[in-house]
Amino acid sequence: MPIVQGRHLPLYSALFAVFVLFGASLTLVGAILPRIFDEFRWSYFMAGLVLASGSVGTIAGAFVGGRLLHHRGVRLTALLGLGLNAAGLLLFARGPSVPLNMLLYFGIGLGQGFLEISVNWSVVRMSGPGDGRAMNLIHGAFSIGAVLGPLVLGALLAADLSWSLPFRAVALIYLALFLAAFGLPFGMLGRDEVAAKGAKRLRRGPAYTLGFLTLFFYVGAEVGISNWCAEFFVRTFGTSAATGALVVSLFWAGLLAGRLGFPLLLPRVRPERLIVVLATAFALSTGLVLASGFAGTPALLLGFAAVAAAGLGASCVYPSTITLVGDAFPSDQGRAVGFAATGGALGAFVFPFAMSGIAGRAGLVAGFTSYAGVAVLAAALAMALASAARAAGGGSAKAGGTESPS
Repeated sequence: MPIVQGRHLPLYSALFAVFVLFGASLTLVGAILPRIFDEFRWSYFMAGLVLASGSVGTIAGAFVGGRLLHHRGVRLTALLGLGLNAAGLLLFARGPSVPLNMLLYFGIGLGQGFLEISVNWSVVRMSGPGDGRAMNLIHGAFSIGAVLGPLVLGALLAADLSWSLPFRAVALIYLALFLAAFGLPFGMLGRDEVAAKGAKRLRRGPAYTLGFLTLFFYVGAEVGISNWCAEFFVRTFGTSAATGALVVSLFWAGLLAGRLGFPLLLPRVRPERLIVVLATAFALSTGLVLASGFAGTPALLLGFAAVAAAGLGASCVYPSTITLVGDAFPSDQGRAVGFAATGGALGAFVFPFAMSGIAGRAGLVAGFTSYAGVAVLAAALAMALASAARAAGGGSAKAGGTESPS
């Protein structure tokens, strides 16, 4: 059984490339921050303002993008996303002005929000009801970019090339994809229905709110573990900073393996089953990481394994949530998927501040314990979403049959 129908393969391949680039570009600023500090003499507070502006842009892009797609179509939404990223990355960090770079990074975040909605919606339309393989693979493309981006950047810096070169190079690739998007066959995906009656049903559906909440807490836990697991291992196990960095790689390696492996190895597993198993595994593995820290050095290998298992558990929670929400609202997928993605963007913005405050006041173990609790809550919400999706499954499948792409 193919991942997508043959007629969708050119478009799916183009979107796969977009998400690889998306993942790479998302890591650029964080990876280059030390050089920006040296060049522009920015303080941590100044850098925080710039990074926060991008997060706000992503939240706005996810929320507005779903409505823009619903009313104006996917091509315009994708073009805006590609164009904003191309322009923003071309002009970003050309000078030390914090307000100007905040504005540019807000535009980049806005474009990223538009892109995420466009790609997610398109892949939902290409997939059959209850088939999340195409969505899991497309998010695997994002992970590939997130892994390759810093590696390529490191090679360029090792060659003593300008640190701004990667921004301009990625901007030019975004520009090429922007031009190519005019010829992509988005039309075969059809359109959302704009009827007010459908919009009323959307607001009443439990999967609408559950999708938002699941991604709000899941992304909060994912970002938190990625940001804090290195520090946790250094402080609790006494490892070196280099080993701490390796721990972060283990988490993302597990996540990448799951996103690429599960769709190929388990092609018949429905997303409502996959999300329950993986969200539970993510929560349990996060708790095991925390527990291993109390045992000290003898449990170091257990801690490594638990981090990798947490990444594996986290792998398909996000794409499965998007698939379930899209299937639950086949006539209004743009706004439903957009609202769910807004929850994820908001979680990525809120939780780093909240958990940093907890760690600062009560200690690192308390902060990491909070992340474990958030992962448990995300698992509970994922179970509720799966139940709501099963309850709506018959109607969704039927509706999806009447709205197959033309």
